[in-house]
Amino acid sequence: MEILRFDRDGTTLTAERRDGDGPPVVVVPGVMADAASWRPVVDALSLPNPVVVLNRRGRAPSGPLGDGYSLRTEIDDLHHVLDALGGDVELFGWSYGGLIALETAVQRRDLRSVVAYEPVSSPFGVHALEPLRAAEGDLDRAVEIVNRGVSGFSAEYVAALRESPVWPVLRPLAHPLAAELAALNVHEPAFDRYRDLDVPVTLLLGELNAGAEPYGTAFEAFKRALPQARRVVLPGQGHLAHAQAPEVLAKHLAAAIRP
Repeated sequence: MEILRFDRDGTTLTAERRDGDGPPVVVVPGVMADAASWRPVVDALSLPNPVVVLNRRGRAPSGPLGDGYSLRTEIDDLHHVLDALGGDVELFGWSYGGLIALETAVQRRDLRSVVAYEPVSSPFGVHALEPLRAAEGDLDRAVEIVNRGVSGFSAEYVAALRESPVWPVLRPLAHPLAAELAALNVHEPAFDRYRDLDVPVTLLLGELNAGAEPYGTAFEAFKRALPQARRVVLPGQGHLAHAQAPEVLAKHLAAAIRP
């Protein structure tokens, strides 16, 4: 993997790039994820295209969130990266990254396609905001809160996760959680502009989340705003197919880009 670096107003943004030919596939991860988290999907992606996976700010080696952080910050970061790449990309976002990707897409006319896997929008996880703020500096507690209080996983699941090799990976990713969740919940998506997207749009939903809180119900708002979108259900999956079934997610992502 090649490391790409972009400077935006003194903040360093980085990305991992898999070499290839053709328009790049740009991947925007959500919270509790970085470029390294998406390597299994990139490895399984059977496309010749180069793949660029962002380390959004707040994830090493990118810079911090910075003062005045908001979803606008993320949108402007993504515009900056896309401009540096020359546009003409296949854009994919997961969860919070799905919202960032779609909000950016409605402001551009040089994308080839947009794919969003279970994007989220306000109101989302509002009840977890104060506990996350109170847990500032306690990364173990923050990882527990996001898994139990936001994603809705069982205490048994979190206990097993705590004993797994994944837990130390998740801890540093919890640093920006409270600020990201706050930014998500004060942002009003441009839903009224989504139907004007004139490129192919695909919405991916994990079968286990269909109609269920919190991700399935969040998905419904995007489904309504994008009547033109192709909707695809990932069989047997929830919100974490990039970690639990990367080959399945890669197969559906490739199909969305090259139907």
